Amino acid sequence: MMVAKRAHVYPQVEPGVEGWPDLGVASLPRRASVREALDLARRRRSAVLALGGGTDFVLREDLARAEGLGLADMAAADLRRPLPVIESRASEITLRRHLAGGAPIVVVRDRRGPRRAAAADTSPVRGPSLARELATMPSLRALAETVAAAAAARGARAFLVGGVVRELLRRGPVVFRDVDVVVEGDAPAVARDVAVALGGRLVEHDRFLTASVEGTAHGRIDLATARFERYEAPGALPRVVPASLGADLGRRDFTVNAMALALERSDGWLVDPLGGREDLARRRLRVLHPLSFVEDPTRLFRAARYAARLDFTEDAWTGRCRALALRRVPYPALSGQRLLAEVGLILDEARPEVALTRLGRTGVYALLDPRYRFTQRTAGRLDELPAARAWAAHRAVAVSAVELTVLVLLADQKADVADAAVRRLGFAGEPAARLGRALREGPALAARLAHATTPSARAATLRDRAALDLVWLWLAGGPELRPALDWFAGARQVRPALGGDDVIALGVPRGRDVARVLAELRDARLDGGVDDRVSEIEYVRRWVREEQGGPGLRAAPPPKEG
Repeated sequence: MMVAKRAHVYPQVEPGVEGWPDLGVASLPRRASVREALDLARRRRSAVLALGGGTDFVLREDLARAEGLGLADMAAADLRRPLPVIESRASEITLRRHLAGGAPIVVVRDRRGPRRAAAADTSPVRGPSLARELATMPSLRALAETVAAAAAARGARAFLVGGVVRELLRRGPVVFRDVDVVVEGDAPAVARDVAVALGGRLVEHDRFLTASVEGTAHGRIDLATARFERYEAPGALPRVVPASLGADLGRRDFTVNAMALALERSDGWLVDPLGGREDLARRRLRVLHPLSFVEDPTRLFRAARYAARLDFTEDAWTGRCRALALRRVPYPALSGQRLLAEVGLILDEARPEVALTRLGRTGVYALLDPRYRFTQRTAGRLDELPAARAWAAHRAVAVSAVELTVLVLLADQKADVADAAVRRLGFAGEPAARLGRALREGPALAARLAHATTPSARAATLRDRAALDLVWLWLAGGPELRPALDWFAGARQVRPALGGDDVIALGVPRGRDVARVLAELRDARLDGGVDDRVSEIEYVRRWVREEQGGPGLRAAPPPKEG
């Protein structure tokens, strides 16, 4: 038996990358389809396929995902993704650093090219504690303890996920309206216990294995069973099955949203298997796989929203993934309601115009219609959108922010493109008619308003128009029309002092003449021809005298100057 000697210095054993299981690398022709590449990967038992001498790589799991989406005929090279490449003589520490930074696989090469691939254990690695950050937010910490206790009582494990974890790591002020929790176990059952503990209202969503607790001091709490998602068509809602936390984080949109905070112990340790913390430090948005936007094109809207809110930029690969998704428009399985919901979320942001303009400049509005072309004039109107909404709020003009935004996006498009986009977004009935009228009649309405020479003529032009028309005129009509719209917003409530019974008592016959006289009184008030009840009575008496002497009102008093 060999016995180690006390205080003796032994050489350090460095197994290097050779000590890691080899996942296999095979060479892939650049023109191969997904079907052909997947067949090759299966025959060679390879997790990685190398393109062009080993400068680009395609993962077998991405090929399988494409096949599941019905995209077996697409070019396999479209699924290439960046992977770290290290030399065969590199240390194990180098390999571990790449894997800890979120790389799904590390390729190992020698002088002949890529020859093996290594990956980390699939179970999430325990990261640093965020107990100190959590302690700065007593309300969130109390909620975390309540959820953790409810999960433990059910034999489950609970994790904070999503934006709350991201903001804790940013170490800035965290303002949240809802909290996302993933449960390894029965999330709806845990949610029922949390609702009882917090006195909230429970809403269950059986299809997605989720539940929400609403009406609490902590806002809305969304609890979801850790799950894996399977998309059966591009843009379709996924089918979900229970899974591990690691699988749940791997189904998310961006690495900075694919981190979790364990609640099973008081130290609150971080789970970050995909490199979200490093991307957060670099202020970078990065998708998790090349078909992320193809599976769910609404992520394109989320990318713009997060980039504007966090002042982040996409990495180059994420930009290529966006271009791949946009080459595949249209998405028949993607509902217009989901697109409108994303627009609504953007409008809730502090700088919606930034995200909306970014979507236009990156071509995302092709989801509304493949013929859509974003113009500089549309970009300028988007810049003015917050001011138009503020004007509407100040003037008590109740307009739908989503409808106004859609109008801004479509006003510069050809009529058939705009009409197709309105239908694509799911508008029907009066909302569709309202948008159609504004799109068709907006220029003519602006011209009539510009040529109206009296207050009553301006009011007649605007009186029966929808709120959407008024705000659109303010936004698109420019500085020339805005004084008239400011005036009308205050003058639209102008009414004569006299009522119907009053004018009948003064001799106006019952019937249509009553409405006619009241309308003329209102216009006379707007133009300054009458200004009080006495002058209105004299006006009506004159009308009656002239009506009895001949048809119509011939001699209305001239408007006052100014």
